Amino acid sequence: MKNLWIKSFAVGSASTGLCSLLWSQKKTESDQLASGCTSDRTPSSPYELMLVQILFRHGARTPLKSIPDVMEVQWVPTLLEPPAHTLINYVVTDLQGGPKPPRFLPQYQNRTLTGGSFAGQLTTVGMQQLYDLGERLRRRYIEETPFLSSTFIPAEVYVRSTNVRRTIESARCLVAGLFQQKQKDVVQILTTDAESEILYPNYQGCKMLQMFSSHRWAEFSTLPDIAADLERIKSALGIAANQHPDFILIRDDMVARQAHGLPCPPELESWTNRVEQRAVEMIFHVYEPTDREKLQLCVGPVFHTLLANIEEKLQGGSAEPDRKLYLYSVHDTTLIPCLMAMGIFHLKWPPFAADITLELHRHRQTSATFVKVSYMGQDELIPGCSGVYCPLEEFKRAVAAYSMSAELYKSRCDSPEP
Repeated sequence: MKNLWIKSFAVGSASTGLCSLLWSQKKTESDQLASGCTSDRTPSSPYELMLVQILFRHGARTPLKSIPDVMEVQWVPTLLEPPAHTLINYVVTDLQGGPKPPRFLPQYQNRTLTGGSFAGQLTTVGMQQLYDLGERLRRRYIEETPFLSSTFIPAEVYVRSTNVRRTIESARCLVAGLFQQKQKDVVQILTTDAESEILYPNYQGCKMLQMFSSHRWAEFSTLPDIAADLERIKSALGIAANQHPDFILIRDDMVARQAHGLPCPPELESWTNRVEQRAVEMIFHVYEPTDREKLQLCVGPVFHTLLANIEEKLQGGSAEPDRKLYLYSVHDTTLIPCLMAMGIFHLKWPPFAADITLELHRHRQTSATFVKVSYMGQDELIPGCSGVYCPLEEFKRAVAAYSMSAELYKSRCDSPEP
């Protein structure tokens, strides 16, 4: 099976989408060349930076679950020690500044891996990855472009995280790297309860999304070519017949080991590329980017929030007029549907500490406004935009099909029928 999208998904829509993605990538490169590589970082840039919003994945962590019946490694607590330079003075609150809600995903906190660590915990390696991302952002928005203050100022920076320990700690590490541990006040990291979280596809809080997606998770492993591959890898690894790992689970354990220099079973090495490919195909199958309504339920409130932040900045109606940066500490399952909805998912799983950045710019002469999107530091051309610097109205139209207000989202999630 050389091309799963063609065999397992609709031939026309999936292949068209793939071609669009490839065209987008090539068009981005040609667009940048045609513009003479003009950057807003240079004094001659016609663009003034007004607002930055960043969605970033947490850093490397312990696996969520070990591959059954496969040689385990020692996930010892010393792998979780925080480097001193990643520590800052911070507090976690709910969105209104009240007490932090009960932590989500308690099943991971209670799942002990071989060696004594819990599943899904941010490691020292992961903390350093987010610190490094913070330093990259520092070079971009403090050193090269004097946009942010060199010290953390609450009025300038908004920090929100999903209510999961690894994302909260990742936010801490990024802020430490961005401001080099310099702060004029306590860093407030905002979060919310699992039921109302919008920063990932919320199967727990959205019944309609759960109904749309539940059968897709189970269905993928039964597709003939996928099922055959699963049987082959189970046989190679000696996994018992009554165990039913999927490719995302296998990839999760494999990537966690690789990130920390821990050994993988020799039998798994020859499967590395295939596991990666199948895991991407699985998430593609579940999110089904050709199904607009499902993708809207995955990312609608996120896009609505990003657009609302832009409008508040332009209209001057924000309670925080000095706000310059919004940071959102999220997951791979957040980034993937966002990339899909913007037409820039290049069929690669987002690595630890990957980021999607939206910059709002104003043209210095015309006062026209533009949005520039980058992924992992590389500018992207959004399909429907006339350039990398996308006129704001074009950007709005490009994502309009996926943006959804909180009220509409709740109404749709609670709808009794699809």
